[in-house]
Amino acid sequence: MKVTQIEEVSKSRSRVYIDEEFAFVLYKGELRSFHIREGEEISAEDYSSIMEEVLPRRAKLRAMNLLKSREYTVKQLHDKLRDGGYPEKITVQALDYVGSFHYTDDLRYAVSFIQNHEGNRSRRRIEQELLGKGIDRTVLEQAWAIWEEDGGCQDESAMIRELIEKKGFDREAADQKERQRMYGFLMRKGFPAELVRRAVLSDRDCSWE
Repeated sequence: MKVTQIEEVSKSRSRVYIDEEFAFVLYKGELRSFHIREGEEISAEDYSSIMEEVLPRRAKLRAMNLLKSREYTVKQLHDKLRDGGYPEKITVQALDYVGSFHYTDDLRYAVSFIQNHEGNRSRRRIEQELLGKGIDRTVLEQAWAIWEEDGGCQDESAMIRELIEKKGFDREAADQKERQRMYGFLMRKGFPAELVRRAVLSDRDCSWE
């Protein structure tokens, strides 16, 4: 195995390419310890030590340190480790490690997210955000069920009224252009079309969509 390129990532870290393919990111001290130099061979023993000892240990510590400051979904943590230059195999090992201690739990994350935003975001928007964070739809459905069992409920009509009041919108005095603007605003917030129509339409106008 030949080190074909060493690319500096920062003052302390470099990306190492072996046989023209990206292999891993190492600290400068690790490059010296394993005698890794561009254009030279890397021994199977050193490669094994890096992939089976150095990187797994560091990836686990990195994952643990990330989780100290906030909770991540499995996908978010995966992406963080991947962006840090850890090979997929090492990333999966680190995720399995923290997952074995329940430091990552997508269902717990989803339930907590719903509870934190039930009063200021529509159900559709909450779902869109959680799906974007990598929460599986089946897990999402389980989270809603747990939330409801714990007494969770949403009043999306009340949320719409609050937003309308903040915008100073008067549905009786508003012209069609103003209603269309408010309609679009509320729809982008993820509220059901029927609730939005009821809130935006004037009592004199029953036909506008």
